[in-house]
This record gives sequence, C-alpha cells and structure tokens, in this order.
Amino acid sequence: MFELVNKVAIVTGAGKGIGKAIALGLAEAGASVVLCARSNAEIEANAAEIQGKSGAALALTADTRNVNQVRNLLQETLARFGKVDILVNNAGGGVGALVDILEMPFEDWERSIEQTLNSVFICIKIVGEQMAKQKAGNIINIASIVGMGPYGTLAHYSAAKAGVINLTQNLGVLWARHNIRINAIAPGYIETPLTTGRRFRQPGALESILRRIPLQRLGKPEDTVGAVLYLASDASAYVTGQTIVVSGGLSNLIPADYRD
Repeated sequence: MFELVNKVAIVTGAGKGIGKAIALGLAEAGASVVLCARSNAEIEANAAEIQGKSGAALALTADTRNVNQVRNLLQETLARFGKVDILVNNAGGGVGALVDILEMPFEDWERSIEQTLNSVFICIKIVGEQMAKQKAGNIINIASIVGMGPYGTLAHYSAAKAGVINLTQNLGVLWARHNIRINAIAPGYIETPLTTGRRFRQPGALESILRRIPLQRLGKPEDTVGAVLYLASDASAYVTGQTIVVSGGLSNLIPADYRD
C-alpha cells in the first residue's frame, strides 16, 4: 500500500533538511523524484544519491515565488517523465525577526507571506492545473504546528502556515471533483537550520522547548517521512483535506516567555 513505483513526485525545497529527507524517502518507496530548490549544488548531490541507489531523479532550480519559474519546473518535469503524480510543497521560510508585531517591520510580514504562503499557492495552482488535466493527483503541503495556534513573536510565520493549513482544507473539498487529494503535515520542532538558529543559542532555550515535548527530543527530518509516504500512497486513498501533526506530542506552542 505504501509503494510509489511508477509515480512521479516534485519536492520543493529539496536541498536539505525536511525536503531532502522527503525526496530520499519518496525515491526509496519507488517514485521518480524531481528535486527543486533555488540553488543547484545541494539538489544535484541529492539527485546523485538517489541515482546511486538505482532510483530516477532530476534536479531543477526554481524559485517557487516566481510563476514563470514554476511553470518551467512543471514543463521540464513533463518533458522528462510525462506526468506528475505527487507534489510536496516544502519550500518556505521568511521567519525574520522574532518580535511583537508592534515592533515588526512591514517587510518581515510581507516576506513571510510571500515565501511561506504565496509560494505554496503558486505551486498548487500551476501543478494542480496539470493534475486536473490528468484527472488525478496528490498534493502534500508542509505546514507547521505553529499554524495551529498562537506563537507570540512568530505571528507572521504562524499566520502564513495557518493559511497553508486552511488552503489545504479548502482544496481538499474543492478538488475532490478532479480526483486530486490534498493534505498537509504539521511538524513541530525539527532539527533544521531554520529551527536551530539564534533562538536555540539563547541560554536555556533548548531546555525550555524540550520540557514541552512529551517525547523529550527534537525531531529529525527523517521523522516527517513516514507521514508523507502515508499521504502520498494508496494507504491514504480515502484521506483528503487533513493535516497530520508530527511533533513528538507537542500540542501547546505558547512559549513560557511569550510576555517578554
């Protein structure tokens, strides 16, 4: 039920972290994988790793905020593989400063929405048009647990991820008529450059976070792969419009220092 043989998957933000782990996991399950990122070196290396294990992989550079580049990404995928069955929207970012909105620059808000929400919309729309023509498709959005509740000084990023979750819900209903399933996963604290940056270097920050995670550890990128494989495969054939939380049991993200 979890095999993806003869499936073609596009993974955005596939250079490192969660995106890399997902691309490798999809390939291991038998899918041909198109790895997309803004820079080429990392996705080329990841594609070579897949090919070294007798998998099919193609590395394509594209900025998912750019409509024309995403259209080109789709066209090159079709030219190589003839179809696209799975889209994993992992590219994002735009966190900016962790401050109260009263002190937040307008540019930080705009960058967060553009990189985290608009980029997902662009990929969904363009690749979704092809899936509608095929009368089949499967879209998996990488949201975040911060999109499911308040997170004080990360309000701009939380709002963008909440938008991803709501978009998933809406299209899960709307696109069922096209035989397109669309779901999301909401990771908690995963060890990536984005989550282990300056906040984790503050005294006591990591300890404070671990106290709120029942499994008492940060997640690894590979911890997200099982949920993606479930949603990408026939094992979830009757699931759409849903968000699966992958957080080590963390359910309340209000930081202890949210009043600071």
